[in-house]
Amino acid sequence: MEEITEEPVGLVERVCAVDIGKAELVACVRVPHVSKPGRRAQEVREYATMTSSLLGLADWLHRQQIELVAMEATSDYWKPVFYLLEAEGFECWLLNAKHVKNVPGRPKTDKLDAVWLAKVVERGMCRPSLVHPKPIRQLRDVTRYRRSLVREQSREKQRLEKILEDAQIKLDSVISNLHGVSGRQMLQAMIDGQRDPSVLAEMAHGVMRRKIPQLREALTGHFDDHHAFMCAAMLRRIDALAADIAQLDTRIEQLIAPFAQAVRQLDDITGVGTRSAQEIIAEIGVSMSAFPTAAHLVSWAKFAPIDRQSAGKSKASSTGKGNPWLAATIGEVVAALARTDTFLGERYRRLVRRRGKKRAIVAVGNSVLTIIWHLLSDPDARYHDLGSDYHDARISKQRRQRDLVRQLEHLTGQKVTLQPRPELTTAA
Repeated sequence: MEEITEEPVGLVERVCAVDIGKAELVACVRVPHVSKPGRRAQEVREYATMTSSLLGLADWLHRQQIELVAMEATSDYWKPVFYLLEAEGFECWLLNAKHVKNVPGRPKTDKLDAVWLAKVVERGMCRPSLVHPKPIRQLRDVTRYRRSLVREQSREKQRLEKILEDAQIKLDSVISNLHGVSGRQMLQAMIDGQRDPSVLAEMAHGVMRRKIPQLREALTGHFDDHHAFMCAAMLRRIDALAADIAQLDTRIEQLIAPFAQAVRQLDDITGVGTRSAQEIIAEIGVSMSAFPTAAHLVSWAKFAPIDRQSAGKSKASSTGKGNPWLAATIGEVVAALARTDTFLGERYRRLVRRRGKKRAIVAVGNSVLTIIWHLLSDPDARYHDLGSDYHDARISKQRRQRDLVRQLEHLTGQKVTLQPRPELTTAA
């Protein structure tokens, strides 16, 4: 190893930093110098990212008695290296590349990047990113894939609706669920060759039979063999996706079983169903040890606006880009809450009037994440709704009084002072 002459300021004595690529990586080990106290020694080696080479890297790190291995989150290339070294017993840190960016204007190579990263880590100038344990990672893979398939299924349904519009079939204007029992039976009959609107309309079931006259008009169009071919292909794709989603649901039930208590806790929150609870747990885990306070979780999820101020002036700011999968789930929860007669529902309606829909979603999502943190931090905690009249009972009366006084002062141009009525003072 070559001798390093800078002054010792290290917090981690024996550290390894890895600059990762798809086919190879560069590892820099920094340890105390053997014969010169207070000095550091470093060595840089290159390894392929194949399993045998990574095992050779692990052997080298064991011989060097490495305490900490750090690497940047480079695409998905970090995963095999991180997981293998973690399984070998090393403490591994995954670092955000923005937090450990090299100084501009200096040469940039894989070797120099690894050396710089090792220096940053040994001095305690960075913090590790959240990496969930293996059970949560597996659950997250399945829930994310399920959401992807649900989105793809929705796109196929939209494509089917466009084909029907092209054929002047207005079925989705009369039926709320085109893929329900009645809708699917009519679609299949048209694909099989039945084009008579009266016959098709008679296939309606239940309360849908009240709309038979409207169905006849909606089913009158120019649906031909071309439309039948396209619809048949799309329906096969929709059904295949539905079968895959059902299999994923079964797998998720198996993976979520150890966390059933946490699912029940989150399911108590109005707007959070079983599926939303599963997705939330898959993204943030069940242990809140990574988040010392609820504010840390909210900030990590990017549901907390960032203050930007310069020269005494506040500038436009945003929450930043966080976990898109978690944000999608929280957005659905807020959309469901907005239609409920609850504290959070009323909070959304109050905010959307003054601040707009986007800011209201962020603010209520902030509240939802705060509640989630408290529930997962205490297994015995239970959610209790404060009620939709919470603000009216505590805030609105005083605010209404203040607004009326201001309006009266504006109309009269005089100062208004409120005094209790004499009869109330006497009674008291």
